[in-house]
Amino acid sequence: MKKLLVMTMLLVCGMTTAFAQKPAEIKFDKLTHNFGSFSEKNPVVTCVFTYTNVGEQALVINQAIASCGCTVPEYTKTPIKPGEQGQIKVTYNGAGKFPGHFKKSITVRTNGAVEMTRLYVEGDMTEAK
Repeated sequence: MKKLLVMTMLLVCGMTTAFAQKPAEIKFDKLTHNFGSFSEKNPVVTCVFTYTNVGEQALVINQAIASCGCTVPEYTKTPIKPGEQGQIKVTYNGAGKFPGHFKKSITVRTNGAVEMTRLYVEGDMTEAK
C-alpha cells in the first residue's frame, strides 16, 4: 500500500513539473522594416529580423511565408534553445514591378506560445531616370 501511495505521489509531482514548464516563445527586435526610397535600377533590397527565444523550451520555426513571390524569407531551420537568437532574412525584388510604395507581409509560424506572427517590409521604389 505504501509503495502504491509513493508511486502515485511521484507520478503527480513529475506531471506537475512537466506541465509547469513555460513553452517556447518568440520575441522579435522589430516587426516592421522600412527600406525607404531606392531606385528601380537596383530593385533588390534585403533586411534581417532578429528574434530571441524567451521561453523555456526549444523554439522551431515551422514556416515563413511571404504574401507575394517578390518577397523571399530565409530563416534559421535548427531549433533555437531558450535565450538564444535566430534570424529571418527577407529579400524584396522589385524587378518588373511598378515603381511606387509597397508593403508586403511575412507570416511566421512556430511551435511557440504564440503560433503565428506577421512581419512587414515596406518602401518606395523610385522610377529609373
